[in-house]
Amino acid sequence: MHRSRIGLVLIDHPASDWERALSFWAGVQGVEPSGSEETYRSLGAIGGGASLESQRTGDGTPARIHLDIETDDLAAEVARVVGLGAIVLEERDGWTVLQDPGGLVFCVVPVQTGEEFERHALTWD
Repeated sequence: MHRSRIGLVLIDHPASDWERALSFWAGVQGVEPSGSEETYRSLGAIGGGASLESQRTGDGTPARIHLDIETDDLAAEVARVVGLGAIVLEERDGWTVLQDPGGLVFCVVPVQTGEEFERHALTWD
């Protein structure tokens, strides 16, 4: 048995556009971006305990939105979503990048939201 949930919605932009896009989405949300990491900034909560974040990507990666599914058992959650039709694109140190049946990229990651995960995660057999 394991638990998971969609915990983060990430707005990805190449480094060349990231600052401008970050400012735009912060304005849409009516917030000041928080955090000090070079590649991620938080843009606040968006409901159900999920967070909206901006991610700076490499210049070869197109602008896109992707979801992070957080879980307390990475291997079990990857197996579950693969069973639903996802394809593993890349296994990284501590998370997995996948693609849904329609071609959208998403990640399965360890728990990142603490109490929000505890409140909103679903339990799977």
